[in-house]
Amino acid sequence: MNGKRGRTSIIPIVRLAGRCALALVVVAVLGVIAMQFEGIVAKNIAVAHELSAIRADVAALHAREMHQRATIARLGTARGVVPEIHEKLRLVGPREEIIYLRGAGVPTPEPDSYGTER
Repeated sequence: MNGKRGRTSIIPIVRLAGRCALALVVVAVLGVIAMQFEGIVAKNIAVAHELSAIRADVAALHAREMHQRATIARLGTARGVVPEIHEKLRLVGPREEIIYLRGAGVPTPEPDSYGTER
């Protein structure tokens, strides 16, 4: 009887150890799943930001294309190209003058009451 009694007291301990091991395995699997999910979410966020930046670039390129098409259409006529040529090459047509405008330069010093500059 002693052999049976020792054996029966070990069975609950083995069952408890088996359940603890199973619980650890389940926690480890859930941890791995959580880490995988976190990585996928982080990658998804990074791709979303990259997609947003690409869409902004596409919109900017589309606006640039529209501006360039308008410039091409304007330069496709004599009425649009002649002023452009005059401006780029600094050419003057008949009865035309070039007027150069200066920005505000350095002010000249005013003479003081003795006739010398300050």
